[in-house]
Amino acid sequence: MMVDKRHPSPSGQAGPAEVPLYGFQPPVGTPYGLEVSTVEDFFAQHDDWPWNPPRPGRATFHYLIAVTEGELQHDVDHVTRTVTPGQWLWVRPGHVQCWHPPGAARGPFILFEPDVLRPEIARLLAPLTAHDAPAVLSPHPDDAAWLQQTALQLLDEHRALGRRPLDVHHALRRNLLESLLLRLAGAAGITPAGAATAGTGRGDTYGRFVDALELRFRELHRAADYAELLGCSVRTLSRAAREATGKGVRELIDERRLLEARRLLGDARWDARAVAAHLGFTDPANFGRFFRDRTGIPPAAFAAREDVTGP
Repeated sequence: MMVDKRHPSPSGQAGPAEVPLYGFQPPVGTPYGLEVSTVEDFFAQHDDWPWNPPRPGRATFHYLIAVTEGELQHDVDHVTRTVTPGQWLWVRPGHVQCWHPPGAARGPFILFEPDVLRPEIARLLAPLTAHDAPAVLSPHPDDAAWLQQTALQLLDEHRALGRRPLDVHHALRRNLLESLLLRLAGAAGITPAGAATAGTGRGDTYGRFVDALELRFRELHRAADYAELLGCSVRTLSRAAREATGKGVRELIDERRLLEARRLLGDARWDARAVAAHLGFTDPANFGRFFRDRTGIPPAAFAAREDVTGP
């Protein structure tokens, strides 16, 4: 049995304007938040979800796909990406994604929860796992064969459940995944943004805040909400945000909400009332003021302008 259907978490149960949030739910017996399949097997065994009809969703886990044959199209944050052989698609937790029919696309398909990675490895991979890292990675050809082979070894080990003790099986899977990601980080030309704070308590606090913000910005809008979620004081969180970005926590929250509003009003063609509800505004008029104060124009005018200038 391959990947089971993902089900929306309680926070994903909402009205028609909401993009559901899916939690990690592998088949029974799959251990430790890591699942490996292939694009072709995944689509063959799930002909009704989530691409028939295509609909957007978000996940609390990572999707990592290596395309070895054909082309794969996938929407990430309302932008259609085309992934060709030798490239990798990485959909990170919190990204809004929408599937396209796979066509002739082939390749390993890896799903994993963030806490599968050991903390010291997660710190090294922070630039690659960050929400704003590239969705499509193009490793140097010299690395492509090694990366593909390691992904296939990970697939083989995943399918070997029961062949060796469970703790050994999982250690092998995690080590193969971490080796793959570390090599991919070096091969894809990702600039290690935020390296100055990596490995420090404040850098870790900011990184955890960014991860939490991507998953919760629709319903949590105060610095105190995130401080409570992260188990730190507002002062500690504010200091970490200032040192990493020069901005306050509330400013970063507002920027993320504004980015989502721009995407939904422009690329996704949502109306202002639906966007307001999606972003947690109880009154559309409040959303209108929020948007106008930060862009200089009302939401409807922005949407009309994007409709004229768009493709």
